Amino acid sequence: MDAPGRRSQIRTVADNSDDRPYGRLQYLARLTPTLLLLAGVLIAILTPEGVAVTTPFAAAPVVAAAVQSTRATVLTGFAATTLAVAMSHWYIAVSLVEDVTRTLTVFTVSVLAVGLNMLLRRSGRRLASARSTAEAVQLAVLPTPPDRVGPLRLAAHYQAAQSDATIGGDMYAAQSTPHGARLLVGDVRGKGLGAVGAVAVVIGAFREAAEHEERLEDVAARLERALQLEGSRRPGSYDQAEGFTTAVLVEVPTRRPGLLRVINRGHPAPLLLDHGAVRVLEPSAPALPLGLGDVAAWPDQPDELPFPAGSQLLIFTDGLSEARNADGVFYDPAQRLARRSFDSPEALLRVVAEEVAEHTGGGTQDDMVLLAVENQDSGGGRAAPRDVRADATPEAPGAAGPAPRGATRRDASPRDGPPAKGRPAPPTPPHGTE
Repeated sequence: MDAPGRRSQIRTVADNSDDRPYGRLQYLARLTPTLLLLAGVLIAILTPEGVAVTTPFAAAPVVAAAVQSTRATVLTGFAATTLAVAMSHWYIAVSLVEDVTRTLTVFTVSVLAVGLNMLLRRSGRRLASARSTAEAVQLAVLPTPPDRVGPLRLAAHYQAAQSDATIGGDMYAAQSTPHGARLLVGDVRGKGLGAVGAVAVVIGAFREAAEHEERLEDVAARLERALQLEGSRRPGSYDQAEGFTTAVLVEVPTRRPGLLRVINRGHPAPLLLDHGAVRVLEPSAPALPLGLGDVAAWPDQPDELPFPAGSQLLIFTDGLSEARNADGVFYDPAQRLARRSFDSPEALLRVVAEEVAEHTGGGTQDDMVLLAVENQDSGGGRAAPRDVRADATPEAPGAAGPAPRGATRRDASPRDGPPAKGRPAPPTPPHGTE
């Protein structure tokens, strides 16, 4: 999937999702002005002589102003005024003064409705333009990942929040280095230009560190220092006082393509999909997000686990894990993707994006970044996992090792030793970064 195609697909999902939940309601709302006009005619015919009917005719153009186009609002106002005159002439025996007053009332309300409709349309265009600009800025900051990085096939998806036009801090990056394929998915706390600046700092630091640092933990340390340095350059700024960035760093070594190394800094746990089985890659040791090195510091230790050929890794931001429906039920990607296989990373992302749109009713309240990776190495061996805590959903009945719902399972390696002494136990990091 080439870069233009990917961006076109992202834009289409973000733009069209807003109409899905409200299509039926919008259709009924657009019929309301017509129903009000018909109701006014019926009431005028059935009521006794001398009873003036004005309310349905006056209400119709007002409702049309909110739900219909300017042309439709003008036509509704014209129809309402005409029907008010006709009903007064044929079915209501009142004085000429009252007829003229009622007609002028409906006509005045119709003119005001047209003006209101024009203001609403202008505001809607401005909001749509602001959303489009915010998304364009976000996509310009985010580097377009290549289709392949070493033995990995990649696909990325970004969807802007539908609740406002503020630029978010979700990010992704992928790079082929002398040390292997390295990936980054992160989420900067907050929104706006400050979040975009932090995204630029993190991605820039990742590109340089991923190329030169031999160990993945050193890459994480470089990102930490970059954020702290950026905060020190602006004393008293928002970033220095409260800013942090959750992130997942992933590495597939060049010499061991069947091995996956993961460092999680307070981010939602990725999912490993292996022919229907889903593993939630919870970190063996919780760690604070990047940028909070002044609160607590300890050496990062990557978790290692097998990454067999044909398996897929899904990394995402909290826009996915915190997507809720009208009843407040969260979308659970691990449960939704269990016992399912996908032909490609693109197919995986397409299904997830469609299911989230259906679950939430079409509009997410936070930005959402998805990065799917498939190991297409034909001869890569499997490496024994080390120190990884994971929830597993078996591929089929009889598959070994299903963990109870809500429980975790620790995969151990013979190389594992006792836990390091004196290593502090950090607090559980926050996953929400709104």
